[in-house]
Amino acid sequence: MNNIDANVSKWSIASRLFHWISAVLLLVTWLMMLLYQNLNDNLYIGLHKAFGISLLCWMIARIINRVFTKVPPALPMPKWQLLMSKLSHFALYALLIAMPLAGLLMSVYGGRKVDIFGLFQIPVFVTPDRGLARYYNDLHADIIWPMIIAFTVLHIGAALYHQFVKKDNLIARIK
Repeated sequence: MNNIDANVSKWSIASRLFHWISAVLLLVTWLMMLLYQNLNDNLYIGLHKAFGISLLCWMIARIINRVFTKVPPALPMPKWQLLMSKLSHFALYALLIAMPLAGLLMSVYGGRKVDIFGLFQIPVFVTPDRGLARYYNDLHADIIWPMIIAFTVLHIGAALYHQFVKKDNLIARIK
């Protein structure tokens, strides 16, 4: 088993918070949609949208943090694995921004304001267009969502592979 100095190899506290809160926001956003689909209560679709916009803002802040935060050194691994890691992380970041943007555009092109926890509303800032609303709905639900699931499963699978097969204590860097 490789021993890693956790203090040297850990992500910054801010990066760790961004990581885990992003995961929680994604999970809560998904749960709100699941509740809406099963209970058909508009409260849940409103919360789904508000948490989705929260995730968008959080991801923008996360990217800013990532630009200005020192990255821990990469663990020893084949170059192809390092490349796959970088590409999959980039894809997750891009998808976690694209998903709420597509949802927002679906709403406003559908002529619906987006209420943010009763604090304020994002107004309809485009000319409503049913065709574009459907396009962004399809993008949001049928393309981006399955991609988020696939890349999240890949991300978690790779972390578990490192933790339990390679036994390189990778997960300690993010907790």
